[in-house]
Amino acid sequence: MALWSSSLTIPLKESSIQRPKSLCASSRGTSASAAFRSFPVSTNCFPSASDCSLVLHGGALNFGQRFCGLKLWILEKLNFQSHHKKCGWASESNRLKIQGKDQLQGQSETPVSCEGSIPEEVSATKFLNDSVDVTATHIPQTEDSSLSKNQNDAPTIPVASLKSPSLRETSSSNYDTQGGNAPSLSIAVIGATGELARNKIFPALFALYYSGFLPENVGIFGYSRKNLKDEDLRSMIASTLTCRVDHQENCDDKLDAFLSRTYYLNGGFDNRDGMSRLNKLMETTEGESGTNRIFYLSVPQEALLDVSLSLADNAQTKRGWNRIIIEKPFGFDASSSYQLTRSLLSKFEEKQIYRIDHLLGKNLIENLTVLRFSNLVFEPLWSRTYIRNVQVILSEDWGMEKQGRYFDGYGIIRDIVHSHILQTIALFAMEPPISLDGEDIRNEKVKVLRSIRKLELGDVVLGQYKASSVDKVDVYLNTLTPTFFAAALYIDNARWDGVPFLIKAGMGLIKHRVEIRIQFHQVPGNLYSERIGHNIALSTNELILRDVPDEAILVKVNNKIPGLSLQLDASELNLLYKDKYNVDVPDSYEHLLLDVIDGDNHLFMRSDELAAVWNILTPVLREIDENKIAPELYEFGGRGPVGAYYLGAKHGVRWADD
Repeated sequence: MALWSSSLTIPLKESSIQRPKSLCASSRGTSASAAFRSFPVSTNCFPSASDCSLVLHGGALNFGQRFCGLKLWILEKLNFQSHHKKCGWASESNRLKIQGKDQLQGQSETPVSCEGSIPEEVSATKFLNDSVDVTATHIPQTEDSSLSKNQNDAPTIPVASLKSPSLRETSSSNYDTQGGNAPSLSIAVIGATGELARNKIFPALFALYYSGFLPENVGIFGYSRKNLKDEDLRSMIASTLTCRVDHQENCDDKLDAFLSRTYYLNGGFDNRDGMSRLNKLMETTEGESGTNRIFYLSVPQEALLDVSLSLADNAQTKRGWNRIIIEKPFGFDASSSYQLTRSLLSKFEEKQIYRIDHLLGKNLIENLTVLRFSNLVFEPLWSRTYIRNVQVILSEDWGMEKQGRYFDGYGIIRDIVHSHILQTIALFAMEPPISLDGEDIRNEKVKVLRSIRKLELGDVVLGQYKASSVDKVDVYLNTLTPTFFAAALYIDNARWDGVPFLIKAGMGLIKHRVEIRIQFHQVPGNLYSERIGHNIALSTNELILRDVPDEAILVKVNNKIPGLSLQLDASELNLLYKDKYNVDVPDSYEHLLLDVIDGDNHLFMRSDELAAVWNILTPVLREIDENKIAPELYEFGGRGPVGAYYLGAKHGVRWADD
């Protein structure tokens, strides 16, 4: 073999290629060949050490000596690749597809086993000419566990102008699904016997397992205060687990395998002791392998702090990352939310906390950014110049049959508006992020939330449905709990100045509807205004993103009615998903749980987003509570309070869903 540079070729005999006896003087001795020391790599800090950086330097001197060192460096790389294969590192380059969502798996590699040794990693360095210095940047260990700050058991990966993830930060696509019994991922559901866990969380986990998005050897742990055994939990959740309609192969085998990986622990009434025992159970199941952990806290709000703090001190792994999922609501007001956030951040890092709202896992939400940032036809129109108003509508045709007492304490503002509605507006109105990285998107969302004008009571309508036991809905609501909320919001920035964002969320209404409607300005000096008819508002161009009743993207345009006369009509260009895509759409919990596993946090509220939202809502909530403002009554199954129509008229907007 030979090394070539410019016009100089240096032959290298096979006998001269030998592995150096030592690569890091600080950990393996000081002996090394003179040629290797002359190569511009700092020999006392090589990638085999866990806390060092690789530095390349040098000019045009000692050219032959430096290439002799380069020869040995290349050999080290070849030996590493041999070691890589011997140690059984899993490498995948597959495209996995779940219901229309493609996920490209890069050449990511995860250590599986090699007799407890840690393989050496050498970054791929792009060698420039002699006169250019190349510096490999040390990337700190990214670790979700707050208990891992003092650990040095994992190798640091040096790179040269390349960004590489830590070995600990592996996504769901990197798991060795053909590996042994020791799980590479453990998921604990705290509150495992509750309705949410039985009907949503466990079915979502099984759907991911069945579709190949969880490792075969995943460990599922249920934790609650009920005196049950493993088999009791398995029997409890088995009836709620179903396979995909569009691919039923090996359903029974997958179900049995999933249930066999499911365990239960009675935590008792002392959460510190219970979490210690949960940790021991998980460690017993995990063995000596490095394992990541996810804790889903499906617990009442009043128990959240005790459970989370006990978990932080007693159940986090030290051999991987830890992430916790917290259900809404995230506090009752600004003060309680601040106290909750401060307590959580005293034990966890921000990147470990995932505040989940299942409504944000809808395909509609993901389509917001895709439609805007990947279509030139829409992006230039996304501002006050062309958009007249935006309407965010979430109406339910059912009441609070099963959640009445919880809902009675928080109401629709804290339950739905606080998270889902305002997060939807933030994603819709944000500036283009610098990348699709979760933190970049959250940075833009929080800017929008901080720009939203504080709500005033005059721009708010509260309602409550009138119901009886005949309607089969909750009749325990107190007289001041709103089941309907409408408001007009304004974003005080250059893009959206003066554009009203009307929001409407309600229970017990005539239709179940979830959609975002963007109404555009009238065409200036429209030549066909006389042909449109008396109600010129009906001719407004409109973009509709609908999730319910049928997921669709609709564009309302004006067109000529066929015939000899010149008459215009407003028609809808319709992309109906059920006609276009013959797939079973995953549940929103599947989507969000997969995001947590992959470390994608853009649909989860960060602490500063949470604070910004409470700044918007707290003044009006305080005024409502202090003045005991009664909501306007409306018939169950009706269109909602009349006040909502006056609110729209006040801001020059006609509710488009009516």
